[in-house]
Amino acid sequence: MSVVRMAAVAAPFDRDVEAGFARIEKLVAEARAEGVALLALPEAALGGYLVNLDGEAEGPPALDPGGPEIRRLAAIAGDLVVTAGYCERDGDRRYNSAVCVSGDGVLGHHRKVHQPLSENASYGAGQGFAAFDTPVGRLGMMICYDKAFPESARALALDGARIVVCMSAWPGSRTHPSADLAEDRWKRRFDLFDRARALENQIVWLSANQSGTFGDLRFVAGAKVVDPGGEVLADTGVGEGLAIAELDVELALATARRSMAHLADRRPDAYPVSVA
Repeated sequence: MSVVRMAAVAAPFDRDVEAGFARIEKLVAEARAEGVALLALPEAALGGYLVNLDGEAEGPPALDPGGPEIRRLAAIAGDLVVTAGYCERDGDRRYNSAVCVSGDGVLGHHRKVHQPLSENASYGAGQGFAAFDTPVGRLGMMICYDKAFPESARALALDGARIVVCMSAWPGSRTHPSADLAEDRWKRRFDLFDRARALENQIVWLSANQSGTFGDLRFVAGAKVVDPGGEVLADTGVGEGLAIAELDVELALATARRSMAHLADRRPDAYPVSVA
């Protein structure tokens, strides 16, 4: 499938998993009515994020990646490809994870690699980035702070990802918050990372984020779709909603890479080993 209608979600999710599933069902129904084939839900859509970034003692409910909640998410997705974040249980370890599903089951999985502030008090860290094939094309996933590191998106692009989905619970500034969330400096960083990662890798970028407040955190929303030239095609702003856009993915990538192909023009021999 080359022409893909896709949507990124800005919405609030908390510890009430049942209420979260009700919200997801509504969002999937709305997306389906809009003809969407790929829907990106935020980080921690199943069970909510942490209440603060200071080392919360009790985090979200830890779910089995092969358990009933993920199967339920797949059943809700049906003919759509849906990505969502959740707290993964693996033995006695927890991970901040993302899953990609359709009605056929799990298509891909990712554990958050980069952990801000005291998030490592609640989660283990993932170890890498890998793209995977889906009915809407080859996808890559990352979670929130992962996008602050250019190597994350570059690894996925080099692995053939045509579309990268970044799921976040990205809050406003902790130290110098703005009364107007649209002017918040962490909101500006959130948007800059989205556009830069799409442009430097010449890929399609979906950015989903939590909205509203939870615990000590005020989320910046800002769900968006960005094209391979770094142009924002749809954006929810600081409010809840769906950012919906349709494009011919292969044509968009070919057009962006026609004269200056950032991936093909790389010079790995000229870079230090630590950043190659």
